[in-house]
Amino acid sequence: MSNLTILIVTDAWHPQVNGVVTTLTKTSEVLEKRGYKVKVISPDDFRTIPCPTYPEIRLSCVTPGKIRALLLRTNPDAVHIVTEGPLGWTARSACLKENIPFTTSYHTRFPEYIRLRLPVPLSWSYAVVRRFHHAAAGTM
Repeated sequence: MSNLTILIVTDAWHPQVNGVVTTLTKTSEVLEKRGYKVKVISPDDFRTIPCPTYPEIRLSCVTPGKIRALLLRTNPDAVHIVTEGPLGWTARSACLKENIPFTTSYHTRFPEYIRLRLPVPLSWSYAVVRRFHHAAAGTM
């Protein structure tokens, strides 16, 4: 049995029903069965506002200080940032500032998703996604 703590940061969490939430729920269950302590930082930890073009999605009103405090208080052995939303970007910034390595994963074709809702060129969105994941120790 392990006593390692894994911190998962995600903008996509319950009550949303989608592939990202399903994957994270199952992953957390498996890790906990193997003895890992899993802490999830999600929109539940913050005040939220509805996403302008998709109100079922709640966007976190996250502050760098609060995410940094959660990160340091948790003192995780590993940090995994799942989404490129407000929580993901703020956690990424805090990890970089504190010299904490982190991994990321790519679950959603975010540029195509944005393009359906806003007149943003795919090349711009892909550049943002590349920048997000580039700083990670690894990307799944």
